[in-house]
Amino acid sequence: MTFPVRGGPATGAAAPIGWGSMNREPLHVTVWDRATPGAPRALLVHGTLSWGTECFAGQRPLAEMFRLELVDRRGFGDSPDTDRSDYAVDAEDLTRLLGNGAHLVGHSYGAVAAMLAASARPEAVQSLALIEPSPLRTAAGHPTVAAALERIRAAFEGSAGAAEPSPEEFLRRSTVPYGLPMPETTPRKLRAARSAMRERPSWDARIPLGPLAGAQMPKTVVNGTWETAHPRYRAFVGDALAACGEYLAEMIGARHVRVPGAGHAPHQDQAEAVNGVLTRLWQS
Repeated sequence: MTFPVRGGPATGAAAPIGWGSMNREPLHVTVWDRATPGAPRALLVHGTLSWGTECFAGQRPLAEMFRLELVDRRGFGDSPDTDRSDYAVDAEDLTRLLGNGAHLVGHSYGAVAAMLAASARPEAVQSLALIEPSPLRTAAGHPTVAAALERIRAAFEGSAGAAEPSPEEFLRRSTVPYGLPMPETTPRKLRAARSAMRERPSWDARIPLGPLAGAQMPKTVVNGTWETAHPRYRAFVGDALAACGEYLAEMIGARHVRVPGAGHAPHQDQAEAVNGVLTRLWQS
């Protein structure tokens, strides 16, 4: 998830489901497949400020056993531009990409889209893995999550009316104050920043959990333990994301895995451990 840096006048507004769905150009999907023909498919969906091959580089070894399909969400990577990135539109895209069936993995913002897609087409989802899912509003009954939502909303309200930052400044404000390295300002990363600046906030998503709780596919939620993260990063949102993951796992009947030595990207920080989790899930 991105931090609450206001990007434009509509950034924090609640958009209706399907907002922006007039753009229906095909998405770009990178395929990594060194497995035997007919190997199980796995659809991997990145979070914000990223794209498929960057987000899931650490999962490439899994292509020896599975067909990995790395999605670039609209506005990111090599997929078409969009006026505003929207998890509901992403979910509609995923329901088509699932085809006759695939394992589904989502990280952060991508996990929100994956939850909606799995709710819409549970019969096509062979398993569901949510890595650091970020729909905090859905878990607002947890006091740690509720406190984080208050901080995030206050930050958005405090930046109302401020001038739109440049993509470079957006990247800086989203990383450096929280002890994260400033990303290299490549054209692709700057495009990701421009899309993230006008993204429908995933933390404000309210996801109906009943359909997922009733779905029969194996489900796993993965969180980092966050002990290695910068204290400001962990205090602002890390503890809330961990609590959100635990809450969601309990509510939908998923296994909850905490990965030591990892923060918001356990599949990057501890790729081998998460690859083991995914392999067991996909073979279950």
